[in-house]
Amino acid sequence: MKNPKNISAIGLMSGTSLDGLDIVLAQFSKSENKDWQFQIKHSKTISYSPKWLKKLTDAPNSTAEEITKLNTQYGSYLGEQVNTFCNDFKISKNSIHLIASHGHTVFHNPKENYTLQIGSGANIAAETQIKTICDFRTTDVALKGQGAPLVPIGDLHLFKNYAACINLGGFSNISTKVNNTITAYDICPVNIVLNHYSNKLGHAYDNKGELAKLGSINQELLTKLNELPYYKLQAPKSLGREWVENNFLPISDKANLQTKDILNTLTHHMATQIANQLNTLPNKATSLFTGGGSFNTFLIEQIKQRTHCEIKIPSNTIINYKEALIFAFLGVLRNYEQINTLNSVTGATKNNIGGCIYLP
Repeated sequence: MKNPKNISAIGLMSGTSLDGLDIVLAQFSKSENKDWQFQIKHSKTISYSPKWLKKLTDAPNSTAEEITKLNTQYGSYLGEQVNTFCNDFKISKNSIHLIASHGHTVFHNPKENYTLQIGSGANIAAETQIKTICDFRTTDVALKGQGAPLVPIGDLHLFKNYAACINLGGFSNISTKVNNTITAYDICPVNIVLNHYSNKLGHAYDNKGELAKLGSINQELLTKLNELPYYKLQAPKSLGREWVENNFLPISDKANLQTKDILNTLTHHMATQIANQLNTLPNKATSLFTGGGSFNTFLIEQIKQRTHCEIKIPSNTIINYKEALIFAFLGVLRNYEQINTLNSVTGATKNNIGGCIYLP
């Protein structure tokens, strides 16, 4: 590949915590020394309406026909949101090389060799009249990989100056770099469970961890969560909604505690698991924290108390849109037929190029 200049790509990201659709327009270029550069031009988060929240929440329990229908409906919805985004920011569609969409995960079970992210790329391309790339996980899963996490390729190329990058989204994940080789894996659930219990108190999420701060830690629950077998597994490994529902929530629900005490204990649990991974890094190594959980000051404080690493909280734009930015980058790599999924991260039989291309 020659050194691409000024490639404009839109990245779409919908996380497991269902806190909204992130849209980014970013420009990428590759310098003569082969380093990738990026600039986020525009960004926006669209909150899901109650109708879409219900549709996406109910999807795993839907029939095959209902999921097929939802796949096309959601693809059209994504295309419509891109059109609105372009109108709002007065972006000429002719200037956009491609759209890269993560889709919304309905099933993720790499152990049994399947994963499903809905949001039809054909429908996105038809709505926007822009080349669309989606379905980034299935090739890796077919190659016996976890199909996740996918973000580390962006950490390797776009955020080279950090010893580790940690995303606090529905789940926390970490990527670490040693001698230009990257290792990454999911650490523990974060917002997917914090939001679950915040909802019980009438809140969409625990703003800055204020609800958790009102509670008290329960040592018995904390011990049981810290003893979950997943935490003893070696990477590559990944987490999904199914694991939370089958392994995590039954323990926290069975504790029969006040919700604020559950939130407090969960926050201490997350801080412990995240700090345990940071503490495998050299003393004073700098780690970049992004994702919505980075605004949870109570959680960040608890992590800082447990680690020797320096924690860097970047601008709000990077915190909120790093994943959407990196999916745009994954699309750019796919477009140029460059490796965008690393088997050192996923455990696949080889590095691979994920993503299906749909032309308008």
